[in-house]
Amino acid sequence: MSKSSSPNPVFADALERIRAERDRVEAAMRAQLACDSDLIRTIGEHLLSSGGKRIRPALVIWTARLHGYSGPRQIQVAAALEFIHAATLLHDDVVDGSELRRGHAAAHALWGNRRAILVGDYFYACASRLIVEDGDFGVLRVFSDTIGGMAQGELIQLQQSFQPEISEAQYYQVIQHKTATLLSAACEIGAIVSGVGKAAIQISAEYGQQLGLAFQIRDDALDYVAGEEVLGKPRFTDLHEGKVTLPLIFALERATPAEREKITTVLKTASANAMNELVNPDALVAKEAIDFSAVLEILEVHRCIADADARAYEHAQKAKQILENFSDGESKRALLAAADFSVQRGY
Repeated sequence: MSKSSSPNPVFADALERIRAERDRVEAAMRAQLACDSDLIRTIGEHLLSSGGKRIRPALVIWTARLHGYSGPRQIQVAAALEFIHAATLLHDDVVDGSELRRGHAAAHALWGNRRAILVGDYFYACASRLIVEDGDFGVLRVFSDTIGGMAQGELIQLQQSFQPEISEAQYYQVIQHKTATLLSAACEIGAIVSGVGKAAIQISAEYGQQLGLAFQIRDDALDYVAGEEVLGKPRFTDLHEGKVTLPLIFALERATPAEREKITTVLKTASANAMNELVNPDALVAKEAIDFSAVLEILEVHRCIADADARAYEHAQKAKQILENFSDGESKRALLAAADFSVQRGY
């Protein structure tokens, strides 16, 4: 088993058990890509074939089944949700300047920023079409709130880039919008299509939120300790892009004045490199070398990565506790395994 594969056999088995449904989600997405633009079909196929476990559609399906529903609506809304996820990947890679996505060349690196952004816009249109066809106002509300929240998260994170004064509360505001809101939406719409009441819908949404927080915090910790074979992107990518995540926030809080100065210097250098790239996007700009190892040493001395992982574990446990009152069954076991998987990636 490679490092990038699931260390959780229960989770892997749960995904395999809904392979037919996940294949139907992909088929529904490919049907939406049948249009007049060859480029849309090409970039769409590039994204669909580049890997990924389709965790968000799986959450829709598992949550719907947890509440007793296994009809066709779950496939359509899951496809719409995955289109939103795909659109954000295309746009985020342009915003962040990321050259890799899941170990493959990012779409904008192959076809340019403008084409990647426009195809991302088309994906949002595909999601909208599927939701309109579903016809449920509750589902539409969740999708609308999710898209708006994710955009806010990206903008807030962009405004906070390279700033060493970022607080833990500000960090949570970003990851709540950027990551947790989409996983929460997956579980919420899974409950909505099953026809359960408001209380059950809210419980499902809360599970997804805690899962999303755990997932993102673990992802942010992995940026300091995992290589490209795990995350599909180079090590220290977040730090290079000026994202002040929870491990670095812990370090800045616990560091000595000399250590804090080292971290601040790294952020200033990374900011200068990013500004040079922005001003000269088409030129080969020499980047100032950054000693990321100095930051990593500070994080290790003050147990910042371990404590970030512990925080992720707390959110995963909260997600599991939310499911305690549900009867044992295949879907509940899958959702419990998803919570475990969120904090086991990279081991």
